Amino acid sequence: MSYESYRPNKTGFLPDVVKNLLIINVIMYVATILLQSQGLDLIDKLGLHYLASEKFGVWQFITYMFMHDIGTPGHISIAHIGMNMFILFMFGPMVENMWGAKKFLTYYILTGIGAALTHYAILYFQIHPDIVFLTDYINASSQSEMNSILSAGGGNHSYTKQFIETIAENHLSPTESIDLASQFLTQILNAPVIIGASGAIFGILLAYGMLFPNSILYVFLAIPMKAKYAVILFGVLELYMGIAGGDNVAHFAHLGGLFTGLIIIYFWRYQSRQNRNDFFNRE
Repeated sequence: MSYESYRPNKTGFLPDVVKNLLIINVIMYVATILLQSQGLDLIDKLGLHYLASEKFGVWQFITYMFMHDIGTPGHISIAHIGMNMFILFMFGPMVENMWGAKKFLTYYILTGIGAALTHYAILYFQIHPDIVFLTDYINASSQSEMNSILSAGGGNHSYTKQFIETIAENHLSPTESIDLASQFLTQILNAPVIIGASGAIFGILLAYGMLFPNSILYVFLAIPMKAKYAVILFGVLELYMGIAGGDNVAHFAHLGGLFTGLIIIYFWRYQSRQNRNDFFNRE
């Protein structure tokens, strides 16, 4: 086998997959702004909804990666897409040149899907008690059973507390309270929606850190740090912010992208070692 087969797949400053990902993301961002002014919400259609939501579609596992926050009407924001595309532009070409287009795109898509699954796995444990409480209340067969469910409460889960407080403050009848419970349940299932390439972008950062561990990155554009340590720092920060909460960022999706990328890379390395062993052990 020639030496050429072992060389990185050098395809230029901006290889095909990275270039097309940048183009598609920008097109979808502009389309989201233009269509929103026409009354069509692309984020609601193509963003990834909770799996039990009536708005969920399996295609959203892919399309959500190409949707980004556009801000509010009259106050367009490029912060979300700008940061993601900047990181993709900075680190994606080196990873794609090393791996080749097919492997890079596969990795990008899988880390994005892994990020989404991680986010909703965490969300499941956060909202499942609310869903069970409201479902039990809706399905209660008598007034006494409804009162028993209300008396038991639902712990400190936000939707349950808000539901119980609303009933008490407005003195709702059983029929009205069931209608309210149905509204709350629909809101819980339909409200969560994630958008953005961040999960896959964190996967790219991990890949860069593992392929070029000793290259120097300027963290926060100021602090020089080896790539392998920078990736660890980003992971720790995302874990801290995910636990702390209080913002509207899917930090656990970012961690999911890192973790999925780690699994994929180690799996590919294992496969590579096995293939070499098979070659050398042939008779």
